[in-house]
Amino acid sequence: MTTVLAASNIVSALGFTVDEVFDNILQGRTGLRLLSDRFDLPEPFMASEIDDARLTEAFARLQPPLPTDGAYTKFEQAAIVSAADALRRANIDPAHPRVHFILSTTKGNIHLLDPREVVGHSPKQLYLGHTADRIAQFFGNTTPTLVVSNACISGAAALITARRELMADRCDAAVVIGADMLSRFVVAGFQSFKALSTEPCRPFDANRAGLNLGEAAATLILTRRGTDDLRPGDAVLTDGAIRNDANHISGPSRTGEGCYRALRHILRDIPAERLTDEIAFVNAHGTATPYNDEMESIALTRAGLDRVPVNSLKGYFGHTLGAAGILETILAVRALRAGIALRTQGFETLGVTHPIRITDTTAPITAHRCVKMLSGFGGCNAALLLTL
Repeated sequence: MTTVLAASNIVSALGFTVDEVFDNILQGRTGLRLLSDRFDLPEPFMASEIDDARLTEAFARLQPPLPTDGAYTKFEQAAIVSAADALRRANIDPAHPRVHFILSTTKGNIHLLDPREVVGHSPKQLYLGHTADRIAQFFGNTTPTLVVSNACISGAAALITARRELMADRCDAAVVIGADMLSRFVVAGFQSFKALSTEPCRPFDANRAGLNLGEAAATLILTRRGTDDLRPGDAVLTDGAIRNDANHISGPSRTGEGCYRALRHILRDIPAERLTDEIAFVNAHGTATPYNDEMESIALTRAGLDRVPVNSLKGYFGHTLGAAGILETILAVRALRAGIALRTQGFETLGVTHPIRITDTTAPITAHRCVKMLSGFGGCNAALLLTL
């Protein structure tokens, strides 16, 4: 049996469907903007935001019922709008008990901790499990939900969780939703690390000055299918791995240990001499921070992927936290289908010690597999192997 990526959606600053977002990326557009006087914070910051008016209109078209435990937040609306479009494309009954909803997020409705934001909402909406239930119940689904909140690898961890659920025959379809929104709590936290740049981020570049944040909701619906029943064009989540090197609460390993081990696990069946033929590209975490980019360059070299094209999508959206692993997986598969490796927005001159092949232009590919990487606070690392 294999795990098939049946349908997907992205709600972001670059659009509300995968095709719209992908087209904007091909046109070289970015959703990043310099935001000032936001959340009463003294410093401006570069970030991408979902258009509030467009989201409100899209949510209203779904004819939402009046909630009894607080108005839907922007986070919940974006997650529901994304899931609704993916479910429509997958043509499955979302209320079926064998359909499981999995929510990936790092912060959820954390903004409701601010007394100024809580008006019209319920304190229960702060709890990630309650929020996940609200989203699933919007679609009539009462099966217990799963929440994955594991720092920046949450999206990849949620997809690996969904794959395990399917392969263990605990469900017939998994609706995996990743989402995070900007808030005072989130932005101030990253500002306290001095990690944010006031310019568009430049992953792996010698002149990178820090990361940008972004808002997004993304949905991937996974189903199970026999190997002999695969159809032309099916995208498969072939394997996934999570490794924690417990290096530091916020700093990545200087040797890339956890990231390397995750990569080696998913690539264990591919001979080293075949990696450049089998792997079309690697979509790295690529946050544009000095330590993360350097760590990934070390891990990629140790794993034998230093001659495979590598890109990062953070220059288009910023770091979308709990949505990143799902959003970027969707776009990696979309690029595989288009036969291209996407350009790394903002990259010009290599700024890491290991000579990995960062894509400075969108280029054709011939292989039908790619790797997705993620790393996060606490030493957590994840890698996915995707096959077309």
